[in-house]
Amino acid sequence: MQWSDEGLILGVRRHGESSVIAEVMTPDRGRHLGIVRGGRSSRMRPVLQPGNSVIVSWRARLEEHLGAFIIEPETLRAASLMESSLGIYGVQTLAGHFRLLPERDPHLALYRAGLVILDHLEVPEIAAQLMVRFELALLEELGFGLDLGKCAATGTTKELIYVSPKSGRAVSKDAGANWADKMLALPPFLRILTEPLSQHPSHSDLSNGLELTRFFLDRHIYLPRGLRPPDERAGFIKTIEKAFAAA
Repeated sequence: MQWSDEGLILGVRRHGESSVIAEVMTPDRGRHLGIVRGGRSSRMRPVLQPGNSVIVSWRARLEEHLGAFIIEPETLRAASLMESSLGIYGVQTLAGHFRLLPERDPHLALYRAGLVILDHLEVPEIAAQLMVRFELALLEELGFGLDLGKCAATGTTKELIYVSPKSGRAVSKDAGANWADKMLALPPFLRILTEPLSQHPSHSDLSNGLELTRFFLDRHIYLPRGLRPPDERAGFIKTIEKAFAAA
């Protein structure tokens, strides 16, 4: 059994004296693991860093085996990511999100979205919006998508400013007025997901967006699986908040 694909390095762990087991997210084969012979060598260590894009070839006797990777560099962005807290926490958060997906299950849209995030981690306002949209897409892929296109009560598409914590559906200003204190806020940059990102979102809008996805990730993913919310995501949020405070 063998195949070749592009991929994104999520992480590695030591295997024996000189090898590693690499965890790679690929567009066609999903999140995949394999042994890299000589992965701890001085030539391979810089390549096998989280956030790098690579060309990967996998081979095994049987499809269910762990198998072995041959990995060649494509886009080595890890060094630049490590230069900032936002880059470090961003790539760690993204890797953690990919690990919530079933192994070897392809998720092409999420893979492409992850690459976009990695290439925009130098701008906090854009990185935060991209991460929120990625988390919404992750919830959708895992079967817990939110319906933010129209009001759950009236069907209107106007003045959508709330999200029901029970249904995960948008609620308009008028329809949700009596339950405002129990609603989650729907920031403007999420009301129409097909529109371009806001270049100047407010701190509260970004905080509301990250809180919205956190709430549903906790409810549907972390708590049912007995997982603790990741520290990396908390670090990502703190870095965003520091950037706003400095501005």
